[in-house]
Amino acid sequence: MTAAPSSPPSRDAATLIVLRDGVEGQDADGAPQILMVQRAETMAFAAGALVFPGGAVDADDHRLAAQWHGGLPVVEAAVRIAAIRETLEEAGVAPGLIGAGPAMLAAMRANLQAGAAFSALVQDAGLTLDLSALTPFARWHPIAGASVRRIFDARFYIARHDPAAGVASVDATEHVALFWASARAVLDRCVSGGHHILYPTRRNLERLAQFTSIAAILDHARALPVEKIVPWVEERADGAYLCIPGHLGYPVTAEPIESAMRS
Repeated sequence: MTAAPSSPPSRDAATLIVLRDGVEGQDADGAPQILMVQRAETMAFAAGALVFPGGAVDADDHRLAAQWHGGLPVVEAAVRIAAIRETLEEAGVAPGLIGAGPAMLAAMRANLQAGAAFSALVQDAGLTLDLSALTPFARWHPIAGASVRRIFDARFYIARHDPAAGVASVDATEHVALFWASARAVLDRCVSGGHHILYPTRRNLERLAQFTSIAAILDHARALPVEKIVPWVEERADGAYLCIPGHLGYPVTAEPIESAMRS
């Protein structure tokens, strides 16, 4: 076994896995649907990939977290706020942001895209944040390599979509498409060759695909620890594999490195 190399300096990042269910929100397999966006080919990071909404944590997230930490450590609160902010900017919905209807969310999204501070928008509108609406799911800190040029210490959260809060729509700047599909359906799209996903996204979709209800996913997430996952390369008799720990709920914990890097 080859130990994982030390990762270079990285940025804190937040990712939100938004789920919906019910008759309208189910694929043929009956599983909840996940909000996915497709990155533009022009983006420096994950160009063209299918991803969950998310992005880097910024200083304004920490400022807002100092006021709305909800008893959480301020750093953890800032990451959750970043997940809400990025999802609003990229998809037009904001689980955990209380008191904003579709029209207000649309206006806030436009202001965010114009450079306004999320903290000012929340405060000016008299809104509140419910950070408990985001359930911790995973934390990934990939190694540097040929296909990983930017390193993020990314925390993944799960949240339910509230249909009353509006309809998700693509931002048409960083992304070119948005859709809802079950975890298995997203994986099938990639197997068919029409789309590609990053290694952590693939592993997280496989983990989500084990369950047929949001309640089961949330129970699973709450039952397991969230530990920083740093994939490592392991030499085996039939070649090199990219591996992750086996006790964090992932059904696939090793993949030949050639196919893993092509994801």
